[in-house]
Amino acid sequence: MKKYSIEKSEEEWKNQLSEEQYRVLRQKGTEAPHTGKYNLHFDDGAYRCAACDAKLFESEAKFKSNCGWPSFDQAIEGSIEFVKDATFGMIRTEVLCANCGGHVGHVFDDGPTETGERFCVNSASIDFTNQ
Repeated sequence: MKKYSIEKSEEEWKNQLSEEQYRVLRQKGTEAPHTGKYNLHFDDGAYRCAACDAKLFESEAKFKSNCGWPSFDQAIEGSIEFVKDATFGMIRTEVLCANCGGHVGHVFDDGPTETGERFCVNSASIDFTNQ
């Protein structure tokens, strides 16, 4: 099992995170589409891991995808770990915070920008800061 810069027991994560954040970040859950607070959020700043505060995405990378979840066309270099996900009868690429291993969402190759990527992210896995 991979070692991360930030490692905590499941009990410590449960005490730190809300019930929804724990379900998404630690149990690889997904929030319902069109319900997350950052889905239609487009202020200038950065999006950080809700578990460890690592900077994951810049606001300039965010775009309106109409998929129901916050979407970004690129992550900050080195901030994301990519893992093959073969659950639910699909082959996808899961994205984890490279600092704590928290489940952020998935990345797809159907993005509309020059990167061709669409990071489909759970609002519960991120926090926003205008710094």
